[in-house]
Amino acid sequence: MPAPARPSRSFAPDGANTITLDDGRVAHAAHIAQSDLVERRMHEVCPGVWSLVGNGLSNQGFIEAPDGIIAIDTGESNEEMAEALGELAAVTDRPVVAVMYTHFHYVAGTQAVIDQFGDVPVHGHALIDANRTRTASVISPAYGRGLVEQFGMTLPPDGPDGLVNVGLGHFFRNPGHAPFTPGYVSPSSTFDSATSLNVAGLEVQVLPAPSDADDSVTFWFPAHGVAVNNLVWPVLFNVFAIRGEEYRDPRILLAGLDDLLSLGAEHLVGAHGPPLSGADEVAGRVTRARDSIQFMWDQTVRHTNRGATSPAIGHSVRLPDHCDGDALTSELYGVAEHHVRQIRTGLFGFFDGDPAQLFPVEPVERATKLVAGFGGADAVRSQAEQALADDDLRWAIELSSWLVQDPDASDADRQLLARSLRTVGQRTSSANVRNWCLTRARDLDGSFSMDRYRTHRFPRRAVIADPAASVEALRVLAQPEALVGVDLRIGWDFESASAALHIRNCVAVPINPEDTTAFDAVVRVGAEAWATVMARTASMADLVASGDATIEGDGDAVMAALAGFEIGTPPA
Repeated sequence: MPAPARPSRSFAPDGANTITLDDGRVAHAAHIAQSDLVERRMHEVCPGVWSLVGNGLSNQGFIEAPDGIIAIDTGESNEEMAEALGELAAVTDRPVVAVMYTHFHYVAGTQAVIDQFGDVPVHGHALIDANRTRTASVISPAYGRGLVEQFGMTLPPDGPDGLVNVGLGHFFRNPGHAPFTPGYVSPSSTFDSATSLNVAGLEVQVLPAPSDADDSVTFWFPAHGVAVNNLVWPVLFNVFAIRGEEYRDPRILLAGLDDLLSLGAEHLVGAHGPPLSGADEVAGRVTRARDSIQFMWDQTVRHTNRGATSPAIGHSVRLPDHCDGDALTSELYGVAEHHVRQIRTGLFGFFDGDPAQLFPVEPVERATKLVAGFGGADAVRSQAEQALADDDLRWAIELSSWLVQDPDASDADRQLLARSLRTVGQRTSSANVRNWCLTRARDLDGSFSMDRYRTHRFPRRAVIADPAASVEALRVLAQPEALVGVDLRIGWDFESASAALHIRNCVAVPINPEDTTAFDAVVRVGAEAWATVMARTASMADLVASGDATIEGDGDAVMAALAGFEIGTPPA
């Protein structure tokens, strides 16, 4: 493939645009400027419509209806929503009479509405409950670790590594809202397709609009000329989330954006960022945002058809220069280099035609051979240092990453990779890339250990709320080598819930918990006690010894089988 005509925007080739703030934070000027765009402010979009920006990662919207106020999205906690309601009270004395969810991400403050205004109807997609459960159980370690890295949740408030913003807002969770009390309330009225509702006496049209969630919708309020959406962000839409997410197919995104454009909205209120007003302004900017997504998909397919591998596509596809003129199409959150690689993978899978990736060498063995082939660790270290000095950051990262594949890598080598990543973090306009690079750098150099985020510890709250789901999640904690020859049916009785597994062939298969005659043993335990096992603060043996759990049937077999799962107290 020919070299790209223009350099990638993923990070600057030099430090010309890197700024040091008064408190020592070091970042790209465009990343710093994004803080002003998402500043805290209650926007009056038009008479009777408000959008609170900057209270948390997401916005809270408020729409006046004949019967009262409709609240749209409730943030990350009761504290966040309570503060939003305080802002609402400064602009109207009308009560909140309904809640609507655009998608499952920002729905954890609804209880604050109920506490203040009593029971109100809650409208949302039928998949919201399931999506919340999914991210809190089986995939929770990887999902949670990704959130910590992408949103810089462990970064300090100041100094070179200090958090600047997270692209969509100032922070993942506003520290002023601690202790972040969860207040999610399931929708009392659900939908799973396009529909028209009457909410609080106001017509609302619901348009399915999958974006970063398959339960995302657009709400159209024709009486106000307002569309509330989760498609247009104050950044280039994140086709790829560096934290790891399911594939966000641009073709589906484009359908939602075309539906949004067809409304001819006078005002656009987003789940993130400031509102847009003026039909021409909305149409023009949303069209450019829409076309930037089509551009990435079309060009990815073009280069794939020509035989390009995923890394080559990342280097070859660059957004047109006009995308730099609008935050909606600028790389202030993720980067196009990553988005196009995700598109290729989403369409065709991980194998991109590179023969070396068909049967790649095991990573540690590969790194060992590469280091030896380059003349040994000293030679690789010297070249990595030179690459860093020459601003050849991609090569510096690759070389130094070989050195740290060794489980016994020296602190100096870990520091070398940390310096390379930290330099990229200081030179990128992307909030996601900066936060990820700095978080990894701090883990490498010992500033902040990420070890706790690499272990599956279920939140006690989640286990207590649904202990049966946590039992089914044991399937992803099975250690196959410890389950060879095990064939055991175990039931769990939590008094208010039950679950059952058939452990066989080195897997744990969920089975009907009502068919108690099929069980070889039954574990009787309270949800709170079981939560200590799943949270890895106690073992099953501890519970049996204390009398907090009993086992009916072959207790020894149950204990031996459960020892084959990564639960209970972790090793010291």
